Amino acid sequence: MSTENEGNAVPPAPSAPPVPVASPDASPQGTAPEGNAQGASLPPVPRETPAPPPATPAADQPLAGRPPTGHGATPASPGTTSTGHGATPAGPAPDGSWPPPPPGTPSYGDGGAYGGGGPSYGGGSPSYAGDAGGPGTGWGASWQQPAPKPRGGRGGLVAAVLVAALAAGGLGGGLGYTLAKDRDDRGSTTVSATDSATQVKRAPGTIANVAAKALPSTVTIQAESSDGEGGTGTGFVFDTQGHIVTNNHVVAEAVDGGRLTATFPSGKKYDAEIVGHAQGYDVAVIKLKNAPSDLRPLALGDSDKVAVGDETIAIGAPFGLSNTVTTGIISAKDRPVASSDGSSTSKASYMSALQTDASINPGNSGGPLLDASGAVIGINSAIQSTGSGGFGSGQSGSIGLGFAIPINQAKYVAQQLIKTGKPVYAKIGASVSLEDSSDGAKITDQGTSGAAAVESGGPADKAGLKPGDVITKLDDHVIDSGPTLIGEIWTHQPGDKVTITYKRGGQEHTVDLTLGAREGDS
Repeated sequence: MSTENEGNAVPPAPSAPPVPVASPDASPQGTAPEGNAQGASLPPVPRETPAPPPATPAADQPLAGRPPTGHGATPASPGTTSTGHGATPAGPAPDGSWPPPPPGTPSYGDGGAYGGGGPSYGGGSPSYAGDAGGPGTGWGASWQQPAPKPRGGRGGLVAAVLVAALAAGGLGGGLGYTLAKDRDDRGSTTVSATDSATQVKRAPGTIANVAAKALPSTVTIQAESSDGEGGTGTGFVFDTQGHIVTNNHVVAEAVDGGRLTATFPSGKKYDAEIVGHAQGYDVAVIKLKNAPSDLRPLALGDSDKVAVGDETIAIGAPFGLSNTVTTGIISAKDRPVASSDGSSTSKASYMSALQTDASINPGNSGGPLLDASGAVIGINSAIQSTGSGGFGSGQSGSIGLGFAIPINQAKYVAQQLIKTGKPVYAKIGASVSLEDSSDGAKITDQGTSGAAAVESGGPADKAGLKPGDVITKLDDHVIDSGPTLIGEIWTHQPGDKVTITYKRGGQEHTVDLTLGAREGDS
């Protein structure tokens, strides 16, 4: 997993292009007249010299001073953000207890970004919004000094116009200087704002007001492994005891003997330790060492009541730029997203995500997604992005498709981690296929490692589900694939009663079942 690094050097702004060298025939201009003096002598008019007409540039030759067009530069093809329609290999997947990541899973949108694809287990999977990119690319085409302009048969007209222009310029300059000098004698013409005009009122509910209240309760997290690898992510204050909630992939580097620090916008930095982490949910809790007594936890909202079109505010450290605030709306709900770091040993994270167009980039992972009142409604976790990277590092950025773990789910997971240090997952006790499908989640003929596809005595078994059944709904949520089913199950808690709609032999059936429990990520 790579997480973004803070402090990326910002490329210097390009210097202004050099001033073209004057034509050899042009006489130097005299110094500007002082006071009200007028009638400054004009430079002599250049003599006419016939010259051939300017040559027409070849069709494929770039014009001077203009960047050439990209002939042969093939743009990188964008990743797609399909909901459960990715090209995943066929075959049985682990039971709800732990399915392997589907191919091309979305990447996390954090400061410790896992891969570069976008979220959604589909054509292009979302990537963790985590790692900061590298140094920026160049600042545009270099400036070229224009060649001396040819003087042809119309030189007389050009010269006459030049004389008239210079004469008018000299007169206008003299008058302008006189007027400006007179105005200076009478006092400045600028207007200063009154004290009352500069005291802008930022009423409750405005973005500036929400940001001002929320920023002091967010932290930039630096995670470093024992071998020095690491990156940057974000987190927010969960309680007054010093617990900070973030993404699992943000702190993963520091799980085995690594080091964690959390820095507040005030500049105060604290060492921290991992309390618990849940790879399947992509949620982690860390605790500040020697936590201050004035911590202010962010208020938690109700993600079930969020509506498409609601305003959103995201806080994070995109590309290492701490304490960055971006805004947008909820652009979709219940978006199935599966993400992993792409390694052969990786286990996927599944969520039924809140989708937002608030700008989320590597380094935003783990940060809060707020509603218009400032309440946390989600944890920014993944982004869908194009295949090409930005900032010269091959790492992609925001294209307006960000994904957040609903806070109702994250709150339950965080409380479990604080209480026991281990996550608890809801399950139906059946293995479903993760292959590309739009028809539903099919229960496989065989489970992982030769186990039964339907766990004996488990919830699915008790409800009468069998291998080959295709689950099409969980309560009122349409299920179009295995990953979608897993994400929906994990929004519930063990012991919840749900209604399953499934097809068998072309006939549709409905059954109620009580979700079981599985503890830990193993």
